[in-house]
Amino acid sequence: MAMNIRQMQILELVRASGRAGVEELSVQLGVTPQTIRRDLAELADQGVLDRVHGGAILRSGASNIAYEERRRMNEDAKAAIGRACAAQIPDNSSVILNIGTTTEAVARALLRHRNLTVVTNNMNVANILAANESCEVLLAGGLLRRSDGGLVGDLTSEFMANFKTDYAIIGCSALDEDGDILDFDLAEVRVSRAILRQARERWLVTDSAKLAQKAPIRVVSLSELDAIFIDRPMPEGLHRVCEDGDTQVVVASADA
Repeated sequence: MAMNIRQMQILELVRASGRAGVEELSVQLGVTPQTIRRDLAELADQGVLDRVHGGAILRSGASNIAYEERRRMNEDAKAAIGRACAAQIPDNSSVILNIGTTTEAVARALLRHRNLTVVTNNMNVANILAANESCEVLLAGGLLRRSDGGLVGDLTSEFMANFKTDYAIIGCSALDEDGDILDFDLAEVRVSRAILRQARERWLVTDSAKLAQKAPIRVVSLSELDAIFIDRPMPEGLHRVCEDGDTQVVVASADA
């Protein structure tokens, strides 16, 4: 089934932010909510969107959304999360940053920090922080994942085991309603677990769109971390998981 012009516009709007609501699409496109619901149903039938309560999200299924597409999704929210996270990292610190577009936002927010040591398996993070002459960057070896500049595998995990940093900051592909942090690639998950073992403070950075995503591999529970940085308040169940685990919740505003 071919998409009409309006449906192509809907798909672009959803791609831009990761999700879109029926009412906002109705206003933006100047059609009734009933028309939007019909369009979303057809796009879902074509396998490009998933219907959620009140709207739709980009379909991810068992494989992740393309990296460049993810980089454009929720850019303002990720930038706000990056700033909020970086604000809690003092100068003269050591940090591990893993693969992800939100950890890249943290790296950009660290460009003015002084005397940092950053360990990463993310070539994009290394390239960003190369502009900070006061930052020492240690880049892991391993298998290069060309799709996103990530380095993964046993060699990467072994490299991470050499360090004990002040902070480990990871991203994720999905956040389950029971508090489990999820991802798609087992090799990447193993590296993320290795990273978390090597730090005094363990933080997650994620935009709220991940609450509506699904992925098949568990990393750890939110209750095992020290903090989560997110752009919207979390649902009550997840907030309770954080309270039970004494995990700090930092809600970052895009207006800040």
